[in-house]
Amino acid sequence: MSSSIVPGPIVVRDLSVSFRSGSVFTGIDLTVSPGERIALVGENGAGKSTLLRAIAHRLPRTAQRTGTLEAPGDLVWLPQEPPFRDEASIEDVLATTLRPLREAVTTIETLADRLDDPEVAETYANALDFAVAHDAWDADRRAILAAERLGLSGLDRDRAISTLSGGQRTRLALATAITRRPDALLLDEPTNHLDDEAVAVLGEFLRDLPGVVLMASHDRVFLDEVVTGLFDLDPTPNGAGGTDGAGGRLFGGGWTAYEEARTAARERWEQTYAEQQDELKRLRTATKIGNDAIAHNRGPTDNDKFIYKFKGSNVERTVARRKKDATRRLEEAEETQVRKPPAPLRLNTALSCAGGSGRMVVVRGLVVENRVTLPILDVIAGEHLLITGPNGSGKSTLLGVLSGRVKPTSGDVQVSARHVEELTQDPQFGDLRRKVADVYGESVGEALAERVPLRGLGLVHPRDLNRPVGALSVGQRRRLDLAIAVATGPDLLLLDEPTNHISLTLAGEMEEAIGVTPGTIVVASHDRWLRRRWAGPEARLVP
Repeated sequence: MSSSIVPGPIVVRDLSVSFRSGSVFTGIDLTVSPGERIALVGENGAGKSTLLRAIAHRLPRTAQRTGTLEAPGDLVWLPQEPPFRDEASIEDVLATTLRPLREAVTTIETLADRLDDPEVAETYANALDFAVAHDAWDADRRAILAAERLGLSGLDRDRAISTLSGGQRTRLALATAITRRPDALLLDEPTNHLDDEAVAVLGEFLRDLPGVVLMASHDRVFLDEVVTGLFDLDPTPNGAGGTDGAGGRLFGGGWTAYEEARTAARERWEQTYAEQQDELKRLRTATKIGNDAIAHNRGPTDNDKFIYKFKGSNVERTVARRKKDATRRLEEAEETQVRKPPAPLRLNTALSCAGGSGRMVVVRGLVVENRVTLPILDVIAGEHLLITGPNGSGKSTLLGVLSGRVKPTSGDVQVSARHVEELTQDPQFGDLRRKVADVYGESVGEALAERVPLRGLGLVHPRDLNRPVGALSVGQRRRLDLAIAVATGPDLLLLDEPTNHISLTLAGEMEEAIGVTPGTIVVASHDRWLRRRWAGPEARLVP
């Protein structure tokens, strides 16, 4: 138990993590103080989840770690997939969360009459500090209230975790954090699977939490509304100003301001690199200077050979001095030059192809038992339709019906598309030991893989092509799944929460690509940023 009411900070110094497949990140320095809410941002594979795991001391045994870490002992880590045992019940999970709080209250009540003993008094003080800091007396009521506000009140507490949906597991995990009120909270994509009301509950809790909050999130509206700063894990050269304009990675502000600062930082980096390369080229030329540069076209005459010999020695000394000076400046410039800006991944393909005319999708009286009910839906060829609705309204099920993956209980569904592709929330690749390039080739066919190479789509980094799929992050696997879907040129593309897990940069590029693609697209999303900027038709499902 903690002996202090004031939580301590998270301190990371010169942290590097690597696996057999290569380095994840090197030299990370970060301090997050109580009351701060810092979000990790960066490309997929930059190490956001790995950094959270390192701080939580949950790295796999195969990881190699150097550097130092400090964090409060009362720390809660919520990964993208909540670490609940499938056989446990909801009541078991809540009881585990409440146990330390209940034990603190019991300790206080038990020791209250024995404070004359110094050891007992110290134990009592520690328990009291912990209970006060975590509002332990109100924990049971808080657990019930959190479950209600997150939409879990209707669930039987004896229900097994294995029977819950991904969204229900996420909300249960957040309910445990809200109840526990830890000194340090690590969150990995906490808004995945949450509807607007649940996101609002989470934001309110985090803003009121006195401890340390460090998270990875793709939710741009959430980053604008909740965080106090963003920490950029992408390469940032100190010599070009960095994300914060002073050579560092930490930016004080939300996503909107950060996006502008990041663009400016990239431009500074590219300009600095170009100017330095021009200077290096000039200095390299200067180290090769010859005598003719000093006495250009001034050969001796018969009458002044002695004078020319005298002047020639001065020329040679001048040349030697200039070469030495240029060599010294070249060495200094080479030591201080910034790295070449790595070519960023850029989505480089249309998401779908034009095809057909008239109504591409016709739905009448659709019922999928206990999952979705939809009286009517028409999608015109070339239309971009957004499907919205709260958790449990059947958005994913509807996309599954349109793709043929889910069979309806009743109703009429007609899809006239030549070729349909569906991007599900949880891509399945079978044997995760296979290489990325092999999975792509097997999925789209070798002939198509040659015509439309994976490296040309701008979704998977060339260095990852020969890595096993199991070594990829969740976001990198989503990129691979999207590449497979769009490479085949579907005229109907179904996207289920397409901005989940992927980098914020790619999320913005996808939204732009959706807007200009000629084919038919149906998107199911809870992403408030995407929804607020959606210009096409919408259909809202109700539970």
